[in-house]
Amino acid sequence: MHTALTMSNASVHEFTADLTVLHRYVAANDVVVLTLAAPDGRELPRWQPGAHIDLVLGDGLIRQYSLCGDPLDSALWRVGVLLEPHSRGGSRYVHDNLHEGSVVRVRGPRNHFPLADARRYRFIAGGIGITPILAMLETSHRVGKDWTLLYGGRSRDSMAFAADLLERYPDRVTIWPQDECGLLDLDSLLGDPEDGTAVYCCGPEALLTAVEQRCAPWPGGSLHVERFAARAAATTDHAAAFDQFEVVCQRSGITLEVTPDQSILELIEEAGIPITTSCYEGVCGTCEARVLDGVPDHRDSVLNDEQKESGEVMLVCVSRSRSQRLVLDL
Repeated sequence: MHTALTMSNASVHEFTADLTVLHRYVAANDVVVLTLAAPDGRELPRWQPGAHIDLVLGDGLIRQYSLCGDPLDSALWRVGVLLEPHSRGGSRYVHDNLHEGSVVRVRGPRNHFPLADARRYRFIAGGIGITPILAMLETSHRVGKDWTLLYGGRSRDSMAFAADLLERYPDRVTIWPQDECGLLDLDSLLGDPEDGTAVYCCGPEALLTAVEQRCAPWPGGSLHVERFAARAAATTDHAAAFDQFEVVCQRSGITLEVTPDQSILELIEEAGIPITTSCYEGVCGTCEARVLDGVPDHRDSVLNDEQKESGEVMLVCVSRSRSQRLVLDL
């Protein structure tokens, strides 16, 4: 096994290794679950609920999948992968090529969807959005927190882990297949704001938007969401951003001139400055860079409002600048 520790953009060591598919099973229609382990049985890095890893696949494909196993198990990592109907190659590669005994390059873990401390939790999942929520349920239950899960999907046979969740937590889990029950009853769950309650949601964009609308009257910081696709840019005003600006990569001693038709990431890669990348769409958080000076124009779908307002980090694949000069810790 080749194992490497590499320096990430945030100046922390990131685990990179070739892992073996120890077990594979079909969890629902078009959903496979892979259990990954080091071939020599060594421990894998610990992780917290909400974390994800990169799978480095064939033809240069890199895709992110949420860890959905037990955070206390340092020997195994588990991911669930939905075969997307309009797959760009990633999920199709996993379904067609990763079987028991296969070897796959893995990077991470990273966590842009951490479980914050709260008195109680309301978890909402749609489809494959259940995967980052699973470890949150396990952890919340283990420490005796008050929590509930509302889990929706097109049909029961499309909802991975649904039967197991109902068996383990019958009083806390509500399974809501759309073909039987219609749309999720979000008004009953979120109609009245609850102090001390954290709402966690992952799923398709329509669900996230609906939850965001209903949580607008809730106390600030109550809602936490994770997106699998980039949010429409029209929701944010970018009029104050500069079309052309300067980026200083402090550690590398290189200054870049960013033009309207180039991204910061493109120029960083052209200059040969070390940076970890993946989605190029502002949804995975891989290319996060620390901002030493200047004002970023955030266009990603990862950072929350508080993180964006602080301006301490930015995702250089899609974000730009509201100042004529940005200084990054790269």
